[in-house]
Amino acid sequence: MEQQRISAQRRSLMLGAAAAGAAALTHPLSVLAQGNEEIVIGGSIPMTGVFAFAGVGINAGIQDYVKIVNDAGGIKGRKVKYVPEDTGYKVDVSVATFKKITSQNKVSLYYGDSTGFSKTINPELDRNGNILMAGASFASELNDPKKYPNQFLVGPDYTEMFGILLKHIAKEKPGAKVAFVYSDSEFGRDPIEASEAEAKKLGLSVPIKIMTPAGSVDVSTEVIKLRRAAPDYTIFHGYILAPIPEFINQGKQQGMKSKWMGTFWTMDSSTVMKMGEAGDGFMGVMPFRYHYDTEKAPMLEKIRALRPEYQSTAYIQGFLAAMLFLESAKRCLDAGKPLTGANLKAGLNSLKDFDTGGLIGVPITISGNSIPVGRVYRADMKAQKMVAASDWIKL
Repeated sequence: MEQQRISAQRRSLMLGAAAAGAAALTHPLSVLAQGNEEIVIGGSIPMTGVFAFAGVGINAGIQDYVKIVNDAGGIKGRKVKYVPEDTGYKVDVSVATFKKITSQNKVSLYYGDSTGFSKTINPELDRNGNILMAGASFASELNDPKKYPNQFLVGPDYTEMFGILLKHIAKEKPGAKVAFVYSDSEFGRDPIEASEAEAKKLGLSVPIKIMTPAGSVDVSTEVIKLRRAAPDYTIFHGYILAPIPEFINQGKQQGMKSKWMGTFWTMDSSTVMKMGEAGDGFMGVMPFRYHYDTEKAPMLEKIRALRPEYQSTAYIQGFLAAMLFLESAKRCLDAGKPLTGANLKAGLNSLKDFDTGGLIGVPITISGNSIPVGRVYRADMKAQKMVAASDWIKL
């Protein structure tokens, strides 16, 4: 009796296998595999270390967008899996993390934590051929589709950020004098030379460029030089916060009338608010809307429903990176193409007038490796908010 039950079980298993085999013949195996395989996003995320303030936000942003997509049924029926690991913002740890995550998962999309990592891992990305990568870096060097064919920037590169600020200045005060103050680091030096040439093209002059150590505290000598140059605008780059408030405080004490500006990593609301009184009126370029912006933005409303408390600009960047990753994957699958690095990048570069749900205030077109769009915001210390000081500026 027991033997009869086992052989009946075996027969039904064999019939099941035969039926599955017949189904496989009517559907190519690649289609079957594509239909149920998860789409994997890997991440070298700096959850600890000097960049943790950004990493925590980036991680939450990617997680939230992946949840929104999975709750809506995934991408063409495929669920999305996000596999992050903490790197402490160290290139060697980030490279080891990349190798570990990609050896354990079939990764199609990857988020990197730094310019150093993006440059170091690039030959590996080219060899692998199946991954599209973005990350926390806005380095101008990465904005080169020939050299970095499988990478993109979630916003304008640093030179383009300067370009947006300079365009705003040229409109607000034609012929203005603009000072550049930047850190003695790869990050700091990145946009300086190209931006000086761009300023001249726009009819602006750059009477002084000042380079300081990244975390410098005593800037009194530099402030004297800056005051003598009497710029109408001073753009800081290559810092998060220090020594910007020291420059502004001392400059104001010495009677400087300059307007003060920064680039993306200085422009989170919580960072600018730490400047206190000195920061009132501080301006800078922001590629995205702030969490609390009141203009119509359906995706911001979704974010605020998930997280009513203020979320950093790094959170918005992570959220948008995930959105662009998965839109690229969707376009590949819609076209019946496998998720290779080249196909994913082609999917990304097919974005023309794409609506980000209001995260960026105008539709975006990604023709190369960056999104050359931004807006100038100004700090209102009474309201404790960043408020728009310009329209959206496209380069």
